[in-house]
Amino acid sequence: AAPSTTPSPSSAEQTSRTSIERGRPSYSWRSGQDRRLEMVRRFVDLEDARILDVGCGIGTYVRRFRQFSDDVHGIEVEPERVAEAADSGLPNIVLAVGEALPYPDDHFDLVFSNEVIEHVDDDRRTVAEMVRVTRPGGIIVAFAPNRLYPFETHGAYIGGRYVFGNIPLVNWLPDPLRDRLAPHVRAYTQRGIRRLFAGQPVRLVHHRVIYPGFDNVSVRHARLGGLMRRALYFAEHTPLHVFGLSHFLVVRKTEPREPRG
Repeated sequence: AAPSTTPSPSSAEQTSRTSIERGRPSYSWRSGQDRRLEMVRRFVDLEDARILDVGCGIGTYVRRFRQFSDDVHGIEVEPERVAEAADSGLPNIVLAVGEALPYPDDHFDLVFSNEVIEHVDDDRRTVAEMVRVTRPGGIIVAFAPNRLYPFETHGAYIGGRYVFGNIPLVNWLPDPLRDRLAPHVRAYTQRGIRRLFAGQPVRLVHHRVIYPGFDNVSVRHARLGGLMRRALYFAEHTPLHVFGLSHFLVVRKTEPREPRG
C-alpha cells in the first residue's frame, strides 16, 4: 500500500491534542485542592484506607492521600504522566483506562475521580468499574463539570479551530450545537451525573454544586481573588449554586441485600 501523505503529528501537536482531549492535570497544590480534599474527608475516613484515584495525572492527589495511608493507588491513561509520577517517587501508579480497572472486585475503601469522568471514552462503563472495585460500604467521590456553569473551561472548537480558555455560554447551548463546539469533553446536569450511577448497587450520600477557588486570580490579585472566592462560596448556599463549576457527588456502595437509592 502507498504510504499516507498526511504527515504524522509532531510531538508538540500530539501534546496539544492530549491536553485538549484528556485535560490538564493539576501540577500545583493550592487552596482549591485543599478545599476539595477537606470535602472528601467529611465523608471518608482516610486513615489507613485503601484508596484509588481514577485518572490521577501526575499523582497530585495521590501524594496528598498518602499523608493518611500508604495503600494509595492511581491509574492514568497517558504514559508520560505515569512516568512522571513514578519518577517523582510515587508507587502504585499504573497505566490503565477507567473502563477496565486492573483491580479485583470489592477492593477499595475510597474510589476518587477529580474532573476525569468527562474525558473518558465511556463514562457509564467507567462508573460501573469504579463501583465494581469499591468494597460494600465503601465510598465513591466524583468531581465533574456542571452543564450550567456559564463557561466551558476546556476550550472549544470555533470555526474549526480549537480555542483554549474559558469560553462563555457554550454549555448553555442545545446539545447538538454544544457538542459540535466541545466534542472533546462532557458537562453534566445534576440529573445527568446521577444517571451514570443508575442501576448500580449504590446509595446517594451527598450531591452539591461548587464554585471554583479562583486560585489563579488570587496569585495575581490576592484581594480580588479573595473577594470572588468569598462571594461565590456564599452563593453555594443559595439558589445560585446551580450555576457552580463542578458537581461534588458522594455515593456509598451498598451491602448485599441492602436497598439501593
